[in-house]
Amino acid sequence: MSLRLNVSLLASAASAAVLSVAASPAKADEGMWTFDNFPIQTVNDKYGTRIDQAWLDRVRNAAVRLNGCSASLVSGEGLVLTNHHCIVQCVQDLSTAEKDYVKDGFMVATRAEERECVGQTAEILTDITDVTDQVLAAGAGLEGAAFVQARGAATTAIEDAACTSKETETCQVISFYRGGRYALYKFRKYEDVRLAFAPEFQAAFFGGDPDNFNFPRYALDAGFLRIYEDGKPVVTPNHLTWNPAPPKEGDPVFVAGNPGSTSRLLTISQLERLRDQQLPVTLIQGSELRGRIQEYATTSEEAKRVSVDPLFGLENSFKVWYGQQGALTDPAFLGKKREEEAELRQRVAADPAIAARIGDPWGDLEKVQSAARDLYLPYRQLEASAGGGSTLYNYARAIVRTAKERAKPVAERRAGYTDAAIAQTGRRLAEVTPIDAGLEEIYLTHWLLKTREYLTVDNAQVKAMLGKDAPAAIADRVVTGTKLNDPAERARLFAMTPEQLAASGDPLIAFVMANDDAAQAVRAQWDSAVNGPTAKAAEKIAQARFAVYGSNLYPDATFSLRLSYGAVEGWTYRGVTVPPFTYMGGLYERATGSEPFNAAAAFVAAEDKVNKETVYDFVSTNDIIGGNSGSPVINAAGEVIGAAFDGNIHSLGGSYGYDGTLNRTVTVSTAAITEALRNIYDQPRLLAELGVR
Repeated sequence: MSLRLNVSLLASAASAAVLSVAASPAKADEGMWTFDNFPIQTVNDKYGTRIDQAWLDRVRNAAVRLNGCSASLVSGEGLVLTNHHCIVQCVQDLSTAEKDYVKDGFMVATRAEERECVGQTAEILTDITDVTDQVLAAGAGLEGAAFVQARGAATTAIEDAACTSKETETCQVISFYRGGRYALYKFRKYEDVRLAFAPEFQAAFFGGDPDNFNFPRYALDAGFLRIYEDGKPVVTPNHLTWNPAPPKEGDPVFVAGNPGSTSRLLTISQLERLRDQQLPVTLIQGSELRGRIQEYATTSEEAKRVSVDPLFGLENSFKVWYGQQGALTDPAFLGKKREEEAELRQRVAADPAIAARIGDPWGDLEKVQSAARDLYLPYRQLEASAGGGSTLYNYARAIVRTAKERAKPVAERRAGYTDAAIAQTGRRLAEVTPIDAGLEEIYLTHWLLKTREYLTVDNAQVKAMLGKDAPAAIADRVVTGTKLNDPAERARLFAMTPEQLAASGDPLIAFVMANDDAAQAVRAQWDSAVNGPTAKAAEKIAQARFAVYGSNLYPDATFSLRLSYGAVEGWTYRGVTVPPFTYMGGLYERATGSEPFNAAAAFVAAEDKVNKETVYDFVSTNDIIGGNSGSPVINAAGEVIGAAFDGNIHSLGGSYGYDGTLNRTVTVSTAAITEALRNIYDQPRLLAELGVR
């Protein structure tokens, strides 16, 4: 269950990690390929498939991007397949102390009973347009923060002009190869997304954290959403055909989804700072926050219930960070990265024309890391991770910053504050979302404590933020005093000017306003000293890479639609061979009756009806990463045969590289989902819609 992209938890890592470019082309089944540069001939030659542009178009039109996850259309009536862990927040939001859908599952008899997942958005990619020349021209001759601002203004203008219907379209300019190419991705957007089916949490997460990033697995990590428009299910003729038959060992398979972020294109100097500074801080703070939430979960049954999804996400992220740190502290792994970088640099040096054109961007990035080391902690604590994951804090900051930006002419606003983006933020703030005050105080207290610890008591910004109050006292005051848990109040405050907000009397709004200028000043410093020069150096390395290796290369992941290819295949490690399949009967053999290896109640009750020879989960050589959760796993005929939900333990270094002998994608099969819908959860309505008898 590792592949959901947890945006709030990864904010500091994502915002501070700046990518350059790797030194060698893809090998084996490596690569998260864009749909407009997929190696069709390579795949067809290797696997004997008949992939063509029409096949790619069908898959692209059925792929869905959710908040932090991936999914696919699997019927003509807007039915969407994804992972349970991608929708568990929705399931928890719909639950109450009296009716716990997380524990018991969400199963309804009619579409009329399907319920909205507030805040969820479904997007389908409709068009890709190269805008490289426009973006590069915007920053020509500029440096530092001015360079970043000009680029941001240019991308905002491109996005704003491309989306004529702001409520039904999303337009996003995405950087590929860290400045080598820019493309405008246009999506059809649906904001009415409803929950159609979710199994019990214990069925989806059988084995818990011990089984996470491992295989064999026995997890029904699947669920169904439905997209609506004007109160009716959307007609979706472009959908994947449901195939309930399992694949065979060696079969070619494809994963279409939105991998969140990889760092395979970082230079050695960037990797070293990540290893020595960024990841250790993230691990320490994540570990402490996990302990606080675990302790809170023991205080009452209600605290335990509301902590399920936050704790799941944090434990999962912690395991990822730990694996990433392990990869970067492996001398052999980092040695290989050094060799790759040295090869590219040598080939550039051997060509006077290329060398003259790009200079020494690797040296430039080494200098940037020195500035980044000094600025990272203030930037992380005051800006990138401000609020520590608090929903209420994020509401307050969105309201305050929108008020400031709305007062400016459109051309002078920061990126992300177009009129359309502001309107969408307003709609989100007006939605009803359950908020637990206890968790909110934990997030804010932990953030304030760590900010004081890392920046020191004598830091001017810490003094201004805390005054003479203790972090816990501040957290208690702003959480208990704010009215931002009321969507009507959020909407009222969102319409205010900065002057009106200052007079509103809301303690959390006041707290954010008092500290926002300092946070934005740190952000400006980061843009000037880190983001700007990094982007310029990365452009030059991208040019060198294309000149040396050509254009048939895949870029780092950017939470944009990609397609990976591979085959159903186990692996051998230290003399132990792991087969590619598990079977539903294995669940009952593995179950002990004690958490986390206690079988879900419905599975226990239906044991006599389950076909225990049904393929449950399987592994393949596909190259994926966080954000691919829920991605359809597709056979050569273009049929969906599963939903990717995890990687094996060896894939934890996948952020920085791919090893085709060990890295594996873990998928829940459509065979198991079909068996569960038929003989465990009694869902004839869904089976009929999927075309299964």
